[in-house]
Amino acid sequence: MSRSHSQLLLTLDRVPGTMEPAANSRVLLGGEFAIWPNKKVKFAVSLTSTELGARRVRPRPWSRRLLLPLTDCIGCRCHEPDTDTDSAAYFTVYAYPFKKKARGSAQVRERFSKTFRVDGSRNYPENREEAEKWTAAIKSLCRVAIPGGDTVGSHHRLPVPCCLLLFVNPLSGNGQALHLYQTLVLPMLTEAEISVDMVVTEHQNHARELVQKEELSKWNGIVVMSGDGLLYEVVNGLMERSDWESAIKKPLGILPGGSGNALAASVNYHAGFDAVMNEELLLNCTYLICKGLFAPMDLVSLTTTSNKHIFSFLSVAWGFISAVDVESEKYRSMGSARFTVGTLRLLVPLRVYKGTLSFLPAEGKTKEPLYNEDSNEQEVNCTQMSSQKKPETTQGLKMVKQNSQKGGLRETQDAATRSSSECSSVQTDYNFCNLNNSVQYSAGDTQVKPLVDRIETHYGPIDTLLPPLGQRVPSNWTIVEADFVLVLAIYQSHLGADLFTAPSASLNDGVIHLFYIKSGISRISLLRLFCAMEKGTHLSYNCPYLTHLQVKAFRLEPDTGILTVDGELVDCEPIQGQIHSGVSTVITGVQKEIIKQ
Repeated sequence: MSRSHSQLLLTLDRVPGTMEPAANSRVLLGGEFAIWPNKKVKFAVSLTSTELGARRVRPRPWSRRLLLPLTDCIGCRCHEPDTDTDSAAYFTVYAYPFKKKARGSAQVRERFSKTFRVDGSRNYPENREEAEKWTAAIKSLCRVAIPGGDTVGSHHRLPVPCCLLLFVNPLSGNGQALHLYQTLVLPMLTEAEISVDMVVTEHQNHARELVQKEELSKWNGIVVMSGDGLLYEVVNGLMERSDWESAIKKPLGILPGGSGNALAASVNYHAGFDAVMNEELLLNCTYLICKGLFAPMDLVSLTTTSNKHIFSFLSVAWGFISAVDVESEKYRSMGSARFTVGTLRLLVPLRVYKGTLSFLPAEGKTKEPLYNEDSNEQEVNCTQMSSQKKPETTQGLKMVKQNSQKGGLRETQDAATRSSSECSSVQTDYNFCNLNNSVQYSAGDTQVKPLVDRIETHYGPIDTLLPPLGQRVPSNWTIVEADFVLVLAIYQSHLGADLFTAPSASLNDGVIHLFYIKSGISRISLLRLFCAMEKGTHLSYNCPYLTHLQVKAFRLEPDTGILTVDGELVDCEPIQGQIHSGVSTVITGVQKEIIKQ
């Protein structure tokens, strides 16, 4: 069991951190201990509020001091001796520091543990008391130590001790979720002294049904190890409870075990970690759960014409993205590579989808113009239209659309149901660079009636921005009628572990990031956009077919196609949604917003 003296020194030397403590660090505990299994080499060990330090004192003392930041520590445990004749006591520190980063590679964590031998007295009870004192101090400090050397208040942390309800989908991803839970996740949670009630899901909506009826007070949080679909079940199960307002505040954790792992990648990004995938991403997310910090997260309330009420934490997708997601299911055994294969297969017969997209821009956010410097494209807003010649009408208003092939205006889309007084609110988008015909306008004024009055079984916050689906949208909304390649409403930074879709999104920014691509884009251009999305640079391409804007609410009325919510297939029918800021809570890394509170 023992290591050679040189091996022990090498292991200690690999501990990351500075060589000397910060000048203002006050030593809270100090002692002289051996490091198991070599009890002859003694180290002067000290503990400050941010670091655990060790300097070899005999034999051959060191002049330097090695430090382990407590931000990397997840736990500490006191041990009894292996034999009755040993009067020493032991405590072990568990940490997951970043390995030294090679040039051009992402930082990844690795397990690090050291067991200290406390033998200052010949009396075991006294040694045990000293070891327990160090254990309690390290456990307390590592729970509040955060990256950057600060600490965070207890009202932003899971309690100690902590018990979690954890769902594992054994079929998610390439079918390795249960194995990874047992070999990687469970040992880390044990080291952090987090107890778990683990449920292996047996069928679709198993987790949804369980959280609907269970008494949740026995758990401090709910964690899922799967793709985003299992968390979608949990969120909607919580929102279907009569006590939804308190139930949805139960901290939710995500452990990537699926193919997409969008929320896990978003949480990893907001924690300030490098972009990683697979087991490295799982290690980061498990580390964050062991730290126990949590923050508010937005939810989007969705309603459909079939009177379904859904809550979403990630995205609504229609067109190319949702088709790739659904049609690549047959390649699930490939893991995340299934999306690459699905993308390449669907690029060849690139489909377009006719529909109508309406949205309410976020406050202070204006629509990015679909402007091409090589074209003479221009926009006419509602106030400008009132002083210009209105479109001619025949038996009602006909919306004016741009025919880019002929370079002139033509009348289409009979709107006889609209009164001629609405002409002043028409906003036309002259998009000469687009090969498809499209129109954008703002409809007439409408007072929004809260949807809670129309859905008797509705739980959740009231949708104050959404009119009924059969009613036109208010005048401060924008409408786009077009042939689309895709429409994506996303509220997290990532759409997948390797798709950095909305770099400016945060967990609790209160906005929906709306993307849409109209027909006319070439296959090569679309492929370049998705390749650039891996680094989050797709918006710098200034593609004239891509529009990105921030909205508070939206309505999508598809004629055909595939529609998904959080990656889950739903009926392709008119759907609308409104964002609700900070409704739920997610276990995540430390954000500056938390520190400021």
